[in-house]
Amino acid sequence: MPRTTRPTVAVTAGVAALLLAGCGGGSDGSGSGFAGAQPGSAAAEAAPTPTPTPTPMPTGPYVALGDSYTAGMKIAPQVGEPSGCFRSGVDYPALVAKALDLPPSQFRDVSCSGARTGDLRAPQKTDGGPNPAQLDALTPATRLVTVGIGGNDAGFMQVVTECAKDNLMDAVKGLVSDDRADAPCRQHYSAGGGDQLQARVDATGEQVSQILQEIRRRSPQARVYVVGYPALFPADPASCAPVLGRTVAPADLGFLVEKEQQLNGMLRKRAEAAGAVFVDTAGPSAGHDMCAGEDARWIEPPFPARGLAPVHPNAKGQEAAAAAVLKAVRG
Repeated sequence: MPRTTRPTVAVTAGVAALLLAGCGGGSDGSGSGFAGAQPGSAAAEAAPTPTPTPTPMPTGPYVALGDSYTAGMKIAPQVGEPSGCFRSGVDYPALVAKALDLPPSQFRDVSCSGARTGDLRAPQKTDGGPNPAQLDALTPATRLVTVGIGGNDAGFMQVVTECAKDNLMDAVKGLVSDDRADAPCRQHYSAGGGDQLQARVDATGEQVSQILQEIRRRSPQARVYVVGYPALFPADPASCAPVLGRTVAPADLGFLVEKEQQLNGMLRKRAEAAGAVFVDTAGPSAGHDMCAGEDARWIEPPFPARGLAPVHPNAKGQEAAAAAVLKAVRG
């Protein structure tokens, strides 16, 4: 999390300590109440503590890296090349750059829908042509980097799709039998006694760490912010009934919530280990998941509003992500 400093309080305390020290002249004639003070003396106790130097707020050049949750898939206006990246002109990087009053020359958004960690190192194929390796946008002059990546490596969207399919098949089976599973998707991913998704998340974590190391190598002066994923589902699965009906069992919705928490937990851990700042978007988005009402939701449901991407942030979701990033950047 961002380090918070209180320069006004710290400076006031430092000045007060200096005044106290100055009033306690040493008996050895040194002229300083603390320069020659012995441990435990009143003068030593009055010695000021060093005033912490506030970390300057990073500005530009700013480079945004990431996948569709960063790019603002299908949110109008769609801008930039290649068109297959589905990059929005009001995705959270663009909103952050605007709030920081960065000129176009100080901002590069190279995020691309469908990106995995490997696509940060090498060109990514899209229907609109290749997106250059995202890391190539970094330079030694870069001072601010946001990166939202890992969901595609862990296959989270495929997991959501698989859960829907498993539940549909289980529902069909229930038409001819009473043998219904409580959580067919959880059973699918725990077949053989292991946790297949945890293994994927762990493997993705290694890739994320390597990406963060490479960002540091290319832009050693940059402040790096790893942006997590927003809450897709509510903590209470029952509230999804009006939107999802019985397409996914409540126990499997809980399973999906659990797995997204594991993904975000991994991103936080890897960010902190690399000296980066983790930006939590799941907390602020609680109550604004895909099962919230149309006016309240920041994530679109499987059948989204016209023109938007299913199971992805809408414009409100991008605005909320921008607010979370700006809060972290400004400390």
